[in-house]
Amino acid sequence: MSKPEPVILTNMCMICDGDRILVQDRRNPNWPGITFPGGHVEPGESFVRSVIREMKEETGLDIAAPQLCGIKQFTHRCREYRYIVLFYKTDTFSGTLRASDEGEIFWIDRRNLPRYPLADGFDQMLEVFLRDDLSENYHWFDGEWKCENL
Repeated sequence: MSKPEPVILTNMCMICDGDRILVQDRRNPNWPGITFPGGHVEPGESFVRSVIREMKEETGLDIAAPQLCGIKQFTHRCREYRYIVLFYKTDTFSGTLRASDEGEIFWIDRRNLPRYPLADGFDQMLEVFLRDDLSENYHWFDGEWKCENL
């Protein structure tokens, strides 16, 4: 019989405009660098509504029709909780771009992304956003952190 485990639910969204993608240069010293904007799912909130809300808060944009395209998950190395990031993408948005306390927001050509200082592990996460044959970015701790895209 399975037993419940504590889980932290979050989201992240790749907003596309042709060949351009919207990125965030995170200010958080625990995970700095270029990534996609995102945030926490509030208790009782739907996953889709949470990503729409987070994109508004962090970018100023109103997104529509976000499509779930994968997940990232890892278990805290002391096995205290599982951390899950729901990956979304959309090319439907409106509004005026603005930064938040989380970091600067700007458009870049997707091909130029490797030229930027990426947040730790973001290059592996990006594969899940871009490849239809992948759906999970999985991390586990076995004396050291390991990662696999599935």
